[in-house]
Amino acid sequence: MTFQDHFSSLATAYALHRPGHPPELFDYLAGLAPARGLAWDCGTGNGQAAVALAERFERVVATDASAQQIALAVHRERIEYRVEPAENTTLPDRSVDLVTVAVAVHWFDLERFYREVRRVLKAGGVIAVWSYHLPSVDTAIDPLMRRYYRDIVWPYWPPGFHYVDERYETLPFPFAEIALPPITMTTPWTLERVAGFLASWSASERYRRAKGHHPLDEIWRELRIAWGPEERERVVVWPLHVRAGRV
Repeated sequence: MTFQDHFSSLATAYALHRPGHPPELFDYLAGLAPARGLAWDCGTGNGQAAVALAERFERVVATDASAQQIALAVHRERIEYRVEPAENTTLPDRSVDLVTVAVAVHWFDLERFYREVRRVLKAGGVIAVWSYHLPSVDTAIDPLMRRYYRDIVWPYWPPGFHYVDERYETLPFPFAEIALPPITMTTPWTLERVAGFLASWSASERYRRAKGHHPLDEIWRELRIAWGPEERERVVVWPLHVRAGRV
């Protein structure tokens, strides 16, 4: 299987309009790892998870097959970025304490990726993958986002996205699973940030290319009315869907 690059053309928007992960997620995962020597953040994108891991591990190797994403990554001490596919890295055997994949594993060749995970993880090492779905704002805005997702851009999602839609419950995950407590991302956002998030979806860009206009046009008037003043901040909530396991 070749690399499915759904995000290089959206790298800047992706870096600007994605919510931040809650610190308690990384605290919990670091506590599960057998040591805090090396974490591998795979499919790192703009390095959001890698930055959080660098606060808890001595070293972080953050990989992505997209050079454009890596070019926009946030650089911090203890993070080494590499342009490498998830299924074939230069990490040594049995060198990694924790593997993380934030909202990306559904694009991977899972069989080959999991083989690579087993190769690089230490005995007792941990892998954690997670995704999030539609956010929630309030009873006026949520139905508009659901319509955008289900009725407008749904046919334009690439193969593999069904795992996200199914909240990773059907994702193959051949590891000894570890139950995590419920974790939620919450952030105050303006309408511009919400619109940027929706526009950063790969399905939104595929729709725009196919139709010649932006899919947000379909709901924009109603969304602006429901939101109120565009500069107004509203609390946006995403439940995280996490699968964690131990080798």
